[in-house]
Amino acid sequence: MNEDELNSIKDKIKREIEAAKTINQLNQISRGYLGKKGVISRLLKELKTLTKEERVRRGKKINELKCFLQEKLEEKEGLLKKEETKQEGAKFDITVPGRKLKVGHLHPLTQVKRKVEEIFQSMGFSIAQGPEIEDEWHNFDALNIPPEHPARDVWDTLYLREQKLLLRTHTSPVQIRYMEKHQPPLRIIAPGRVFRHEATDARHEFQLSQIEGLMVEREISVANLKAVLSEFFRKFFTKDINFRLDPDFFPFTEPSFNVSVTCVICQGKGCSLCKKTGYLEIAGAGMVHPNVFKNCGLNPKEWQGWAFGFGLDRLAMMKYRIDDVRLFRSADLRFLSQF
Repeated sequence: MNEDELNSIKDKIKREIEAAKTINQLNQISRGYLGKKGVISRLLKELKTLTKEERVRRGKKINELKCFLQEKLEEKEGLLKKEETKQEGAKFDITVPGRKLKVGHLHPLTQVKRKVEEIFQSMGFSIAQGPEIEDEWHNFDALNIPPEHPARDVWDTLYLREQKLLLRTHTSPVQIRYMEKHQPPLRIIAPGRVFRHEATDARHEFQLSQIEGLMVEREISVANLKAVLSEFFRKFFTKDINFRLDPDFFPFTEPSFNVSVTCVICQGKGCSLCKKTGYLEIAGAGMVHPNVFKNCGLNPKEWQGWAFGFGLDRLAMMKYRIDDVRLFRSADLRFLSQF
């Protein structure tokens, strides 16, 4: 193939590219010249039949033709894309509403916490707060938990390096701090995070959320406690729900109870979550121990009170029928987006 023939191919390339109306047509032109069976590929294969001097001269011309083709293809592609953009812009309807942004929502534990606060505030309770890093006096001693009590062992409590400082194991220290600064009658709740050195499973976490309740008056009894709990359960679960007070022991209350409600997962029939009992323990409660009043500077002969401690995680599990507490802190959006 002589130089005139190469120039003829060059003119043909120019005409075909100028006539192309779509990107697809440009792709077809590219394959027709640069594909395995294309014109330029065929010309390159023919070089092996020429002498060394002819191969150098002809190869240079073919490479120039190839570069010309690629340059024209790129130019035309750019023009076609601009034209497509203009056409799309002409079709754009500015009156069509834009896409709504996805709005986040509160974590299920936060939703439960706010609902619990709302219910107790409607019954005249105030919200009290306390530090998550506590000292041994407020976390243990003032609550009538002696130094030799198993709960103070390092396996249950997360101690900090600083002497006698720890991550609080319950929200009960808040009631101590509140009674130290306020005179009865008192009616408070204290929501917050607590921390314990224990293995995690479907029912337990090393970090959990609690809400402490305290009511102190001159004449108060377990009957008042049951009435408040009954009203709370009715409003929280939006229906009457069975619950029971089982005798237990806590150093800071006497008498002491475990508060259990009918398991909503199995409806009291027995499942793995409730350990086949039909009931799920969600709180500890009892009448405030006289020593606790004394440690706060109050006269136990003058004042009586009761306290309870709910696990907000357990309440959320019961309300939403969740059988594994670890899901709340899994950061799995497939789970969290349901609430």
